[in-house]
Amino acid sequence: MTQLQALKDAKTKPDLARLLNIKPSIFTHCIYIVDTKNQYTQFTIPKKNGGERTINSPSDKLKKIQKSLSNLLLDCLDEINKLQFPDSEISRPRASNSKYLKVKCSNSKIKQPSLSHGFERKRSIITNSMMHVGKKHVFNIDLEDFFGSFNFGRVRGFFIKNKNFLLEPEIATAIAKIACYNNELPQGSPCSPVITNLITHSLDIKLSKLAFYNSCIYSRYADDITFSTNESKMPRHIARSVDGELIVGKKLYSEIRRSGFSINKNKTRDQYKDSRQDVTGLVVNKKPNTKKEYWRTVRAQCNMLFKTGSFNEVLNGEIIKGNINRLEGRLNFIDQVDHYNRLRQHPALEAKYQSKKEALHLRNMAKLRRHLHNGRENTFSKFIFYRLFYANETPTVLTEGKTDNVYMKAAIHMLASSYPQLAQENNGSTPYKLLMKFVEYSERTRYLLELFGGADYLKTFVMHYRQHYKYYKAPKADNPVIILVDNDEGPKDLINYVNGIKSKHVYPTSSKDIRSADFVHIFHNLYLVMTPRGNNNQHTDIEYFFKDFDRLRKYQGKCFNTISKRNPNTDLSKDSFANHIIHAHKKSIDFSGFDAILNRILLAIDHYKSRK
Repeated sequence: MTQLQALKDAKTKPDLARLLNIKPSIFTHCIYIVDTKNQYTQFTIPKKNGGERTINSPSDKLKKIQKSLSNLLLDCLDEINKLQFPDSEISRPRASNSKYLKVKCSNSKIKQPSLSHGFERKRSIITNSMMHVGKKHVFNIDLEDFFGSFNFGRVRGFFIKNKNFLLEPEIATAIAKIACYNNELPQGSPCSPVITNLITHSLDIKLSKLAFYNSCIYSRYADDITFSTNESKMPRHIARSVDGELIVGKKLYSEIRRSGFSINKNKTRDQYKDSRQDVTGLVVNKKPNTKKEYWRTVRAQCNMLFKTGSFNEVLNGEIIKGNINRLEGRLNFIDQVDHYNRLRQHPALEAKYQSKKEALHLRNMAKLRRHLHNGRENTFSKFIFYRLFYANETPTVLTEGKTDNVYMKAAIHMLASSYPQLAQENNGSTPYKLLMKFVEYSERTRYLLELFGGADYLKTFVMHYRQHYKYYKAPKADNPVIILVDNDEGPKDLINYVNGIKSKHVYPTSSKDIRSADFVHIFHNLYLVMTPRGNNNQHTDIEYFFKDFDRLRKYQGKCFNTISKRNPNTDLSKDSFANHIIHAHKKSIDFSGFDAILNRILLAIDHYKSRK
């Protein structure tokens, strides 16, 4: 049964609670006994263009229920779209890079429905701005008091009367009770945005028809509505100029008014192609792009950070010490736009890079990517290196792959009481906190940092570490960067390369072989730790340190066998073993074998602190 059908079949509040994966008793206590109106905290945040925005933040328990409701409604929306658009990309992804491009498809018949882009799956401000790239006119209007336009009765009535839902009145009432506060949808609730999109969809249909009949493109991002056209002037039903003043067209004004909304006249504007056109904060004259002044500010802050270890920013008109987390958020936002535009390139990367790529391949260095970076990607790469490796606030660990990260995090969590340097134990008053950073590999770490797990990438990382490290002038880190690898044939080339570094120091100093050492200080704050040798000096991988009982636990009839009997064709994969055995059952796993690895990591951390 689909989620939508299950919601339509629900008759009672316990039915709804079970659909939300909440115990009915907890659901009733939170929503009706404590009452939702007593579970909000109110605060204000500054608006980008002045003034303040009021946020009503729900309690943790209520927020969990609202988040579950949001996911349920998004699942229902996906099912509705698949029924209405069975051949679209959202139902049957076929286009190259459709996972990322979302809207840009070669065939209009399979283009995904793209009216609303705010707070919807596979939609963003990038896909919203993409709808209006390269137009002569871009016309923006803003709906006033958007969330306040949805009261309890409107939310309840929608779920009872809408043909896609037609819910039982008791279920619709419960949903409105979960979602509303002070008789409106509060900003700060996880389910407010998806409910506004569902109710506003009828307006989207009307306005998209109006746009179509007037040679325009329409899209909406929450309360921000955009029309664009290649006509010489905006059609009069959309907007017209009267004595130099921009007036919203009567037809457009009427449709918005009839749908229960009003227009914020102070935010109505028409942007011509000869000026800078922006949609939801992105410039759209030629491609979705961030504003130049935004990038210049971020670049200047990065340069100051790299030189001094700190930077300034302006908040509410005051110059304050910069927050590195906010700076990382801005860089991530810029990189999302750059990544999107990279995927839209034809060919994917410019041909002029080809000769250098071939030269790198001939020198056995085909994994290098930095020569492909544009200026913004280069700055972001430097920032990530600075934060993870040069000025890391906690010890940074690089393993050979994502499964090793799962093992190590689980082991540290369950052994936290014995390793206070590595994790803060949950003692009731303070929550559990990991006191080290494990690098998570992705396509972006491969492109920006030339890191993707595996011993070959780690070898390349070591080869170029000094070159990248010397770029910075800021105070150095108080914490080491530790490369953790298996003691088998896999990292042979990495070990051979480290062996050839004259400045390295092997500990204990009596060790003549890296493979038998506790750790190796390579240079700067970079260390190598290998899994300890096994019985009879045998090679080991990280799975060796699990007990046979845990290794032989079954998932879907398969287990991750002992090393001597392991068959990759019939046994559980590493990924399944890590996630469905180790992570899922970590409270009952015996991690005592990991003491040998964690003690080596502690020795490396203590050694670097003694040097500092």
